[in-house]
Amino acid sequence: MRVLAFVLMATAAHADDVVIPAFVEEGPAAGITSVYAGDWQYMVGGGVAVFDCNDDGFEDMVLAGGEAPATFYRNASVQGGHLAFEAEVSGLEMDAVTGAYPLDVDSDGITDVALLRVGENHLMRGLGDCRFASANADWGFDGGDGWSTAFAATWEAGAAWPTLAVGNYLDRREEDFPWGSCTDNWLHRPDDAGFAPPLPLTPSFCALSMLFTDWDRSGTPALRVSNDREYYRGGQEQLWRMPPGDAPSLFTDKDGWQRLRVWGMGIASSDITGDGYPDYFLTSMADNKFQTLTLPDSGPLVPRFADVAFAKGITAHRPYTGTDLYPSTAWHAQFDDVNNDGLTDLFIAKGNVSEMPDFAQADPNNLLLQRSDGTFEEAGDRAGVASVATSRGAALADFNRDGLLDLVVVNRHTPAQLWRNVTPDAGAWAALRLQQPGANRDGIGAWVEVRRGEAITRREVTVGGGHASGQLGWLHFGLGDAAAAEVRVIWPDGQTDDWQALPANAFSILSPGQAPQPFVAP
Repeated sequence: MRVLAFVLMATAAHADDVVIPAFVEEGPAAGITSVYAGDWQYMVGGGVAVFDCNDDGFEDMVLAGGEAPATFYRNASVQGGHLAFEAEVSGLEMDAVTGAYPLDVDSDGITDVALLRVGENHLMRGLGDCRFASANADWGFDGGDGWSTAFAATWEAGAAWPTLAVGNYLDRREEDFPWGSCTDNWLHRPDDAGFAPPLPLTPSFCALSMLFTDWDRSGTPALRVSNDREYYRGGQEQLWRMPPGDAPSLFTDKDGWQRLRVWGMGIASSDITGDGYPDYFLTSMADNKFQTLTLPDSGPLVPRFADVAFAKGITAHRPYTGTDLYPSTAWHAQFDDVNNDGLTDLFIAKGNVSEMPDFAQADPNNLLLQRSDGTFEEAGDRAGVASVATSRGAALADFNRDGLLDLVVVNRHTPAQLWRNVTPDAGAWAALRLQQPGANRDGIGAWVEVRRGEAITRREVTVGGGHASGQLGWLHFGLGDAAAAEVRVIWPDGQTDDWQALPANAFSILSPGQAPQPFVAP
């Protein structure tokens, strides 16, 4: 009771330090009817991909359907108005889809989409005007026949094509005896005109999230893999070295890596501590972690991380509304600034796996707002997004281009939910998109830094993480009460731009060596 009283007092003491955002649910009115359907093989997954497929500046999306076909929604919103989407036939309407990630695979300036499936995965080439067709044969991509549940992409040094990692879950042919039957994950490296045969990443432990991330700022991303300990034997969380041209290898305890076993479901990454290195939030079942890199007094960096979730107030391990006291089950997580105060917040989608009796049935999604002292305050109920539907994937994105991040959440067995952000006291903002010539047009692997006075917000540009959900498009930065800011980009090849003036409340394009340019729709 003393601990509970202390926590309540601390929350109350900092309540006036936070602008509570306001969200209005608009899914039915906006035309969102998609349901992530299915039982055993769809208890995990249920993602959404958010991207602009017709270059109008408004972000569209495709939602996984599980046993039902995936649904593509073209964004029909008016800037600053209510959210509106139109379901259209795009070529993405496959069945057995568990997740989706946007990526310009062939660097032609048109976004492609990777569809994860129970069965063959597909790289869907963007044809323009939100139309897609499978490019597996043309690009030499082996989609396999697994139960795929995780994805990440990067460009290795000098490569014209991306390196893709696909995470797989159980061997679905062993439904009666699944324990220990995790299927190998796959690494798809490029060859001259597409992809070489996939390389198994063994050992594999039922991955539910993957992320290429430059954890030590060396310029060479590693592959972080979060695994579901419900089904593996002797496994743990993983970090793979990815030396260009050489075989990947696991970091071990000899390298400083510390064994960690959680029901790993999602990865969110951001430099919350401000030390210049990415921090990682790992979702689980009543065992969420927030890891920050341990910086040595001297000597080289090693991948040793400290869990500071309790100190930061983001354990998010039990429901915070209602009377259900059982532990929570967390899936998709995303760091972003929902109230534009210049401090990065955290959204977590929650939902029981499949009526598991020892875990909460009424499990509200979390919206944790960062305070000025670096701790977080729960505001999901006050913000209006504390849904207790059985949630899986999600995305924070500015769908109506008003400078406020909206929210879409995919639910199992019930329609997806969509909320418009209508926060009246939000701060200023900047929305940025990277464009560079040649391969890797969207600058995957770059670092974007936005400076307001002495405060710097850093963001690594990645494709992967979350839970079966990916985004490619506008990068959102809250600016608080700043009338303007400065920005620079450390590009994937190491080129570092000079600091440039960044206008507030504007959508800007960043290219190497150039000042920010205003976005103009074609």
